[in-house]
Amino acid sequence: MSRTLIAIIIMAVVTALLRFLPFMIFRSDKKTPDFIMYLGKALPFAIMGMLVVYCLKSVDFLGRTESTSFITSHGIPEIISILLIALVHRWKKNSILSILSGTVCYVLIVNLL
Repeated sequence: MSRTLIAIIIMAVVTALLRFLPFMIFRSDKKTPDFIMYLGKALPFAIMGMLVVYCLKSVDFLGRTESTSFITSHGIPEIISILLIALVHRWKKNSILSILSGTVCYVLIVNLL
């Protein structure tokens, strides 16, 4: 067997184990611990917040840049896209639709304007 095939098999086994492990630990006949239930409710919001911070960490809202370009956006595409995400989510209460609309808006603004 080649090393590549062995690596693929190991990765597949580890991935399957990680997928099935929660079902083996938290069986349906036992009550799920309160801490795990709390994590299930809190972590999605925390992860989304971290993604927003990560995406905005390199945006210079003051327009100070070291690049040769004299035109800076001051974070305007990002601000418009975030506002659109908030409005669509408040309107439709659909995370996928709001994230998709904000992404499309950002890509269009950056590439067409």
